[in-house]
Amino acid sequence: MKKIFTEKAPAAVGPYSQAIEVNGMLYTSGQIPLDPATGTIVGDNVTEQAEQVMKNLKAVLEAAGTSTDNVVKTLCFLTNMGDFAAFNEVYGRYFTEKPARSCVEVSALPKGALCEVEVVAVLP
Repeated sequence: MKKIFTEKAPAAVGPYSQAIEVNGMLYTSGQIPLDPATGTIVGDNVTEQAEQVMKNLKAVLEAAGTSTDNVVKTLCFLTNMGDFAAFNEVYGRYFTEKPARSCVEVSALPKGALCEVEVVAVLP
């Protein structure tokens, strides 16, 4: 088991890793729209926040030597399912291989974020 860390994504805000590599697979922790440098939320709407979430995930995937093309499963959390279409606009630009996905509405996310995404990816 190997812990993955990059300064290009926000540091964990609790007792967890950005991602764990095990048996040729990568499991990321959920990413919210934090600016890696400041630790503050980026964006006032789900479109802006989803863009930052995807940038953070991309950085973690790259640190592990993989990419969004190798993602096999995503789990997406939205605080308002009314944001589903706007979220999908951003999501679809990053996950062109269309991995399996779950998307659920939750009552709240850390730091007041509007969306969070975690992924499982195959390592090349």
